[in-house]
Amino acid sequence: MKPFVLSFLATCITAFSLHASDHVVYEPAGEAKGKHIVLLSGDEEYRSEEGMPMLGKILSQRHGFKCTVLFSLGADGTIDPTAGGSLSHPEALDSADAIVMLLRFRHWDDATSKRFEAAINRGVPIIALRTSTHAFNGYPKDSPYAAWNFNNNGGWGRKFLGETWVSHWGKHKVEATKGIIEAANANHPVLHGVSDLFANTDVYEAAPPADAVVLVRGQILQGMTADTPPASYTKATAAKVEQDVNTPMMPVAWVRVVKNDAGTENKILATTMGAATDLANEGLRRMVVNGVFWGLGLAVPEKADVSIVGDYNPTMYGFKGNKAGLKPDDFVLAN
Repeated sequence: MKPFVLSFLATCITAFSLHASDHVVYEPAGEAKGKHIVLLSGDEEYRSEEGMPMLGKILSQRHGFKCTVLFSLGADGTIDPTAGGSLSHPEALDSADAIVMLLRFRHWDDATSKRFEAAINRGVPIIALRTSTHAFNGYPKDSPYAAWNFNNNGGWGRKFLGETWVSHWGKHKVEATKGIIEAANANHPVLHGVSDLFANTDVYEAAPPADAVVLVRGQILQGMTADTPPASYTKATAAKVEQDVNTPMMPVAWVRVVKNDAGTENKILATTMGAATDLANEGLRRMVVNGVFWGLGLAVPEKADVSIVGDYNPTMYGFKGNKAGLKPDDFVLAN
């Protein structure tokens, strides 16, 4: 074969290798903030593989952060939300200045778990969505990370976020959520410019600890659209207390500061909203973006630009029905 042909083929192979990836990096547009945000997707139900890239594009293109999105991948390199042991390119965690996550029942290998633990111990802020309350499960009893398992006294979620999985307080896929801002904390920076919060996921039962500052409570609606009236019926909490489902309303977003095992502190924004469909809501996107600024100690914009970059048509949540055959490269920014 002629040398120029070999050279051309080598160039093509190299170009393909550089493009094909197990993760996505969004370089900052405009004035760079000099901060690296790592977004972790990995859940079987709420389409984090769609929501995290969308948030990464907003944070990079609208606000000047470098953003890296990591995925759960199958053996063929396609995104597989059920691959609980997978997190692609965990090396990105080594330089993370903040973490945005939507995880459920992950059980990574020791090397990946160690990188995540090291990031936490550096004191990075954490913005945790929906099932991140029960982010980890399935570590063997003899694993150094077995304490993260959600069924181990609430695991990582209860320790860091302040709550674990308890129950569907609203009726799943039947009753949506209207976010009601907690009047006493309405001036918190994370709520700058936030209004008209709506999620088509249901309210989770949650009782964050006394050190948490509740920002938003979830009003259970009778239906799945924002114009339906509030629900009214009684239900028993996990503590066996009978109450109206909306009196009082469950917290659906809160902040807290937690001291980790290394003695440093992590600023936490936790919300039990956050499915890919929920993130179609402008108010929720703004709260998440505000949480990044707040966590990093940066001035929170009065009304952050959270307009979507490119197309965003999120898939309805559920344990079946995720888009098959997706690869990280499907989420690169168009030129």
